[in-house]
Amino acid sequence: MAPLQSAANRKIHLGGTARSPDDVISLQKLGLEFAEITIANPADFHLVLDNFRTLLRAGDFFYLCHGPREGDPNNTDTLETIYFPKLLQILSIMPELEMRLLTVHLWMDPRYLPEETITYKIGFLKRLTKEARVSGITVCLENMSENAFQLAPAFSAVPDLNFTLDLGHAELLSSENTSYSFLENCPERIKHIHLHDNHGGTSPKDDLHLPLGEGRVDFERIFQKLHAVRYKGTMTLELKPDQIESCLGYVRQLIDMI
Repeated sequence: MAPLQSAANRKIHLGGTARSPDDVISLQKLGLEFAEITIANPADFHLVLDNFRTLLRAGDFFYLCHGPREGDPNNTDTLETIYFPKLLQILSIMPELEMRLLTVHLWMDPRYLPEETITYKIGFLKRLTKEARVSGITVCLENMSENAFQLAPAFSAVPDLNFTLDLGHAELLSSENTSYSFLENCPERIKHIHLHDNHGGTSPKDDLHLPLGEGRVDFERIFQKLHAVRYKGTMTLELKPDQIESCLGYVRQLIDMI
């Protein structure tokens, strides 16, 4: 079931985003190995939980989890009273679907957030990873606009914190894709990767989630770097099923480079 194997036995596991049980069926038909389920509203997720459970195929398909958006990234009150309780609910749901990896959005770019907010968020991550450890769940922080140096304080302060490297986000708000800084400075933290393309840019509307090859992200160069650091783990195509189908052959060629 699970992708979190010993380093000697790991390989690349390819999956896709699923927002519904129908998406899971589509991913399975495409021959993917897992679905990364987005749980935007954990209070209502019980309505579809059994549907997701029945689609698990013992031994050859598994689930990962993507948490909800954080809301206002500067509002520590709502982060504490709304976002943190949502993530605790998700941690309680995940074992029911044998999920062992949770990706969270928590923007920590010091160019846009004050130091006191970032300090709060580091404490937030300490508490979250402590709760996750009880259930054997790996928590991965996803890059939004940060580079490796800007996230280094969080990794230093939270030993259990791991990383979801989003190759599309890494193309935004930077003159060079920031994936290289993460691969050079903290490859051991990278436990999961998100795949999608865009044309660069400086705002949320530029996060287009295009099929690979339709934007400007230099995937060949990035995958060469992944090969250099011997990355073995999970990769999610953060696309709709029809978009995944359109670029799946190209993605498999990229994976063959690793």
